Amino acid sequence: MASAGAQDDDPEPQGPSSASRQGIQSVEIAMTVLDALERGGGPMSLTQIAHASGMGASKAHRYLVSLGRAGMVAQSRSSGLYDMGPALRRLGAESLRRMDEVGLVSQYIPGLRDRTGHAVNLAVWGDHGPVIVRWDYGAYALPITVRVGATMPMLTSSVGRVYLAHLPRSLTEPVLRAQEADTGAGSTREVDAVVEEVRRLGYARTSGGVIPGIASVAAPVLTTGDSLPLVVALALPERAASEDVLRDVTAALLEATAAMSAELGVA
Repeated sequence: MASAGAQDDDPEPQGPSSASRQGIQSVEIAMTVLDALERGGGPMSLTQIAHASGMGASKAHRYLVSLGRAGMVAQSRSSGLYDMGPALRRLGAESLRRMDEVGLVSQYIPGLRDRTGHAVNLAVWGDHGPVIVRWDYGAYALPITVRVGATMPMLTSSVGRVYLAHLPRSLTEPVLRAQEADTGAGSTREVDAVVEEVRRLGYARTSGGVIPGIASVAAPVLTTGDSLPLVVALALPERAASEDVLRDVTAALLEATAAMSAELGVA
Protein backbone atom coordinates (compact mmCIF):
# COMPACT_ATOMS: atom_id res chain seq x y z
CA MET A 1 0.00 0.00 0.00
CA ALA A 2 1.28 3.45 -0.84
CA SER A 3 2.06 5.68 2.12
CA ALA A 4 -0.30 8.51 2.90
CA GLY A 5 2.40 11.03 2.09
CA ALA A 6 3.13 9.66 -1.37
CA GLN A 7 2.02 11.88 -4.22
CA ASP A 8 1.46 10.98 -7.87
CA ASP A 9 3.24 13.66 -9.89
CA ASP A 10 1.45 12.60 -13.07
CA PRO A 11 -2.10 11.49 -12.14
CA GLU A 12 -4.14 9.56 -14.64
CA PRO A 13 -6.84 11.55 -16.46
CA GLN A 14 -10.30 11.01 -15.00
CA GLY A 15 -12.21 11.02 -18.28
CA PRO A 16 -12.07 11.78 -22.00
CA SER A 17 -12.50 15.51 -21.53
CA SER A 18 -9.77 15.60 -18.91
CA ALA A 19 -7.46 13.50 -21.09
CA SER A 20 -7.86 15.90 -23.98
CA ARG A 21 -6.70 18.81 -21.81
CA GLN A 22 -3.84 17.30 -19.84
CA GLY A 23 -0.27 17.28 -21.02
CA ILE A 24 3.30 17.80 -19.88
CA GLN A 25 4.01 21.51 -20.14
CA SER A 26 7.76 21.06 -19.81
CA VAL A 27 7.75 18.87 -22.93
CA GLU A 28 5.91 21.55 -24.85
CA ILE A 29 8.38 24.19 -23.67
CA ALA A 30 11.31 21.95 -24.63
CA MET A 31 9.85 21.76 -28.12
CA THR A 32 10.12 25.54 -28.44
CA VAL A 33 13.87 25.17 -27.88
CA LEU A 34 14.10 22.50 -30.57
CA ASP A 35 11.96 24.61 -32.89
CA ALA A 36 14.34 27.53 -32.35
CA LEU A 37 17.28 25.32 -33.33
CA GLU A 38 15.45 24.14 -36.43
CA ARG A 39 14.57 27.68 -37.54
CA GLY A 40 18.12 28.86 -36.86
CA GLY A 41 19.44 26.75 -39.70
CA GLY A 42 22.76 26.01 -37.98
CA PRO A 43 24.67 26.06 -34.68
CA MET A 44 23.38 28.71 -32.26
CA SER A 45 24.54 30.36 -29.07
CA LEU A 46 22.59 30.20 -25.81
CA THR A 47 21.59 33.85 -26.24
CA GLN A 48 20.26 33.21 -29.75
CA ILE A 49 18.28 30.16 -28.65
CA ALA A 50 16.81 31.98 -25.66
CA HIS A 51 15.72 34.90 -27.83
CA ALA A 52 14.27 32.66 -30.55
CA SER A 53 12.36 30.54 -28.05
CA GLY A 54 11.04 33.51 -26.08
CA MET A 55 12.57 32.67 -22.70
CA GLY A 56 15.35 33.86 -20.45
CA ALA A 57 18.88 32.57 -20.87
CA SER A 58 18.93 30.68 -17.55
CA LYS A 59 15.67 28.90 -18.34
CA ALA A 60 16.78 28.07 -21.87
CA HIS A 61 20.06 26.70 -20.47
CA ARG A 62 18.22 24.31 -18.12
CA TYR A 63 16.24 22.91 -21.02
CA LEU A 64 19.36 22.60 -23.16
CA VAL A 65 21.06 20.62 -20.41
CA SER A 66 18.16 18.15 -20.23
CA LEU A 67 17.86 17.92 -24.00
CA GLY A 68 21.61 17.32 -24.19
CA ARG A 69 21.38 14.44 -21.71
CA ALA A 70 18.70 12.88 -23.94
CA GLY A 71 20.86 13.32 -27.03
CA MET A 72 18.43 15.73 -28.63
CA VAL A 73 20.88 18.64 -28.49
CA ALA A 74 24.68 18.71 -28.68
CA GLN A 75 27.10 21.47 -27.69
CA SER A 76 30.38 21.97 -29.51
CA ARG A 77 33.37 21.77 -27.18
CA SER A 78 35.34 24.20 -29.30
CA SER A 79 32.77 26.91 -30.04
CA GLY A 80 30.23 26.35 -27.27
CA LEU A 81 27.41 26.56 -29.83
CA TYR A 82 24.41 24.27 -29.72
CA ASP A 83 22.99 22.19 -32.54
CA MET A 84 20.79 19.17 -33.10
CA GLY A 85 22.04 16.07 -31.32
CA PRO A 86 22.48 12.46 -32.49
CA ALA A 87 19.16 11.24 -31.08
CA LEU A 88 17.29 13.97 -32.92
CA ARG A 89 19.10 13.13 -36.16
CA ARG A 90 18.17 9.47 -35.76
CA LEU A 91 14.54 10.39 -35.17
CA GLY A 92 14.54 12.60 -38.24
CA ALA A 93 16.05 9.92 -40.44
CA GLU A 94 13.59 7.31 -39.22
CA SER A 95 10.67 9.69 -39.69
CA LEU A 96 11.71 10.26 -43.31
CA ARG A 97 12.06 6.52 -43.86
CA ARG A 98 8.54 5.86 -42.62
CA MET A 99 6.87 8.78 -44.36
CA ASP A 100 4.31 7.97 -47.04
CA GLU A 101 4.31 11.30 -48.83
CA VAL A 102 1.51 10.50 -51.28
CA GLY A 103 -0.64 9.12 -48.47
CA LEU A 104 -0.11 12.14 -46.23
CA VAL A 105 -0.81 14.63 -49.01
CA SER A 106 -3.86 12.67 -50.19
CA GLN A 107 -5.59 13.38 -46.88
CA TYR A 108 -5.90 17.04 -47.89
CA ILE A 109 -7.32 16.49 -51.37
CA PRO A 110 -11.00 15.85 -50.51
CA GLY A 111 -11.09 19.06 -48.47
CA LEU A 112 -9.63 21.09 -51.33
CA ARG A 113 -12.13 19.55 -53.74
CA ASP A 114 -15.02 20.34 -51.39
CA ARG A 115 -13.89 23.94 -50.78
CA THR A 116 -13.54 24.75 -54.47
CA GLY A 117 -16.07 22.38 -56.03
CA HIS A 118 -13.55 21.48 -58.73
CA ALA A 119 -11.64 18.32 -59.63
CA VAL A 120 -8.30 17.84 -57.91
CA ASN A 121 -5.43 15.69 -59.10
CA LEU A 122 -2.10 14.69 -57.59
CA ALA A 123 1.02 13.97 -59.63
CA VAL A 124 4.42 12.44 -58.93
CA TRP A 125 7.55 12.43 -61.08
CA GLY A 126 7.99 9.26 -63.12
CA ASP A 127 10.55 7.94 -65.60
CA HIS A 128 8.86 9.72 -68.51
CA GLY A 129 7.52 12.83 -66.78
CA PRO A 130 4.70 13.76 -64.38
CA VAL A 131 2.32 10.89 -63.63
CA ILE A 132 -1.21 11.33 -62.25
CA VAL A 133 -1.65 9.12 -59.18
CA ARG A 134 -4.96 10.47 -57.91
CA TRP A 135 -7.96 12.21 -59.43
CA ASP A 136 -10.91 13.37 -57.32
CA TYR A 137 -13.94 14.48 -59.34
CA GLY A 138 -15.52 17.84 -58.54
CA ALA A 139 -19.07 19.12 -58.81
CA TYR A 140 -18.53 20.53 -62.32
CA ALA A 141 -18.73 18.28 -65.36
CA LEU A 142 -15.57 18.20 -67.48
CA PRO A 143 -15.38 17.32 -71.19
CA ILE A 144 -12.99 14.49 -70.30
CA THR A 145 -10.78 13.51 -67.40
CA VAL A 146 -7.23 12.27 -67.31
CA ARG A 147 -6.94 8.69 -66.12
CA VAL A 148 -4.81 7.75 -63.14
CA GLY A 149 -1.42 6.57 -64.41
CA ALA A 150 -1.36 8.99 -67.36
CA THR A 151 1.85 10.89 -68.08
CA MET A 152 1.36 14.63 -68.51
CA PRO A 153 3.13 16.86 -71.07
CA MET A 154 5.73 19.21 -69.69
CA LEU A 155 4.90 22.46 -71.48
CA THR A 156 1.17 22.30 -72.13
CA SER A 157 0.01 21.05 -68.71
CA SER A 158 0.06 23.07 -65.50
CA VAL A 159 1.47 20.05 -63.67
CA GLY A 160 4.32 19.72 -66.16
CA ARG A 161 5.15 23.40 -65.92
CA VAL A 162 5.47 23.20 -62.14
CA TYR A 163 7.92 20.32 -62.51
CA LEU A 164 9.88 22.31 -65.09
CA ALA A 165 10.30 25.06 -62.52
CA HIS A 166 11.16 22.88 -59.54
CA LEU A 167 13.30 20.05 -60.90
CA PRO A 168 16.88 20.27 -62.18
CA ARG A 169 17.34 20.46 -65.94
CA SER A 170 19.19 17.15 -65.83
CA LEU A 171 15.84 15.47 -65.05
CA THR A 172 13.51 17.54 -67.21
CA GLU A 173 15.55 17.95 -70.41
CA PRO A 174 15.49 14.27 -71.48
CA VAL A 175 11.71 14.21 -70.96
CA LEU A 176 11.27 17.44 -72.90
CA ARG A 177 13.38 16.12 -75.78
CA ALA A 178 11.34 12.92 -75.93
CA GLN A 179 8.06 14.82 -75.88
CA GLU A 180 9.28 17.31 -78.49
CA ALA A 181 10.08 14.40 -80.78
CA ASP A 182 6.38 13.56 -80.71
CA THR A 183 4.89 17.08 -80.71
CA GLY A 184 7.64 19.26 -82.15
CA ALA A 185 6.87 21.93 -79.53
CA GLY A 186 8.98 23.81 -77.03
CA SER A 187 11.92 26.09 -77.73
CA THR A 188 14.57 26.89 -75.14
CA ARG A 189 13.24 30.43 -74.92
CA GLU A 190 9.71 29.16 -74.26
CA VAL A 191 10.91 26.77 -71.56
CA ASP A 192 12.92 29.53 -69.85
CA ALA A 193 9.89 31.83 -69.90
CA VAL A 194 7.68 29.16 -68.33
CA VAL A 195 10.22 28.41 -65.61
CA GLU A 196 10.63 32.10 -64.76
CA GLU A 197 6.88 32.68 -64.57
CA VAL A 198 6.13 29.67 -62.37
CA ARG A 199 8.96 30.50 -59.98
CA ARG A 200 7.79 34.10 -59.75
CA LEU A 201 4.11 33.28 -59.19
CA GLY A 202 4.46 30.07 -57.21
CA TYR A 203 1.96 28.25 -59.44
CA ALA A 204 1.20 27.44 -63.08
CA ARG A 205 -1.97 28.00 -65.08
CA THR A 206 -2.96 26.56 -68.43
CA SER A 207 -6.13 26.67 -70.48
CA GLY A 208 -6.99 24.09 -73.11
CA GLY A 209 -3.38 22.95 -73.28
CA VAL A 210 -3.96 19.24 -72.69
CA ILE A 211 -7.74 18.90 -73.11
CA PRO A 212 -9.82 21.51 -74.95
CA GLY A 213 -12.36 23.11 -72.67
CA ILE A 214 -10.42 22.56 -69.43
CA ALA A 215 -8.46 25.15 -67.46
CA SER A 216 -6.00 24.07 -64.80
CA VAL A 217 -3.91 25.59 -62.03
CA ALA A 218 -1.13 23.64 -60.28
CA ALA A 219 1.28 24.21 -57.39
CA PRO A 220 4.12 22.20 -55.83
CA VAL A 221 4.09 20.28 -52.57
CA LEU A 222 7.65 20.58 -51.33
CA THR A 223 9.30 17.62 -49.61
CA THR A 224 12.34 17.05 -47.43
CA GLY A 225 15.52 15.12 -48.05
CA ASP A 226 16.10 13.67 -51.49
CA SER A 227 12.42 13.25 -52.35
CA LEU A 228 11.14 15.02 -55.44
CA PRO A 229 8.23 17.42 -55.05
CA LEU A 230 4.64 16.38 -55.60
CA VAL A 231 2.26 18.56 -57.61
CA VAL A 232 -1.42 19.22 -56.93
CA ALA A 233 -3.67 20.69 -59.61
CA LEU A 234 -7.27 21.87 -59.90
CA ALA A 235 -9.14 21.26 -63.15
CA LEU A 236 -12.22 23.29 -64.08
CA PRO A 237 -14.30 23.98 -67.17
CA GLU A 238 -12.91 26.89 -69.22
CA ARG A 239 -16.37 28.46 -69.29
CA ALA A 240 -16.27 28.70 -65.48
CA ALA A 241 -12.69 29.97 -65.31
CA SER A 242 -13.29 33.69 -64.91
CA GLU A 243 -10.52 35.77 -63.37
CA ASP A 244 -12.43 35.94 -60.09
CA VAL A 245 -12.89 32.17 -59.98
CA LEU A 246 -9.26 31.53 -60.89
CA ARG A 247 -8.10 33.92 -58.20
CA ASP A 248 -10.21 32.14 -55.57
CA VAL A 249 -9.25 28.59 -56.55
CA THR A 250 -5.58 29.55 -56.82
CA ALA A 251 -5.67 30.99 -53.29
CA ALA A 252 -7.33 27.81 -52.01
CA LEU A 253 -4.75 25.66 -53.82
CA LEU A 254 -1.78 27.59 -52.44
CA GLU A 255 -3.20 27.42 -48.92
CA ALA A 256 -3.66 23.66 -49.26
CA THR A 257 -0.22 22.98 -50.76
CA ALA A 258 1.43 25.04 -48.03
CA ALA A 259 -0.34 22.86 -45.43
CA MET A 260 0.71 19.73 -47.31
CA SER A 261 4.33 20.86 -47.42
CA ALA A 262 4.22 21.57 -43.69
CA GLU A 263 2.80 18.08 -43.12
CA LEU A 264 5.87 16.70 -44.91
CA GLY A 265 8.21 18.74 -42.73
CA VAL A 266 8.83 21.80 -44.92
CA ALA A 267 8.23 25.10 -43.14
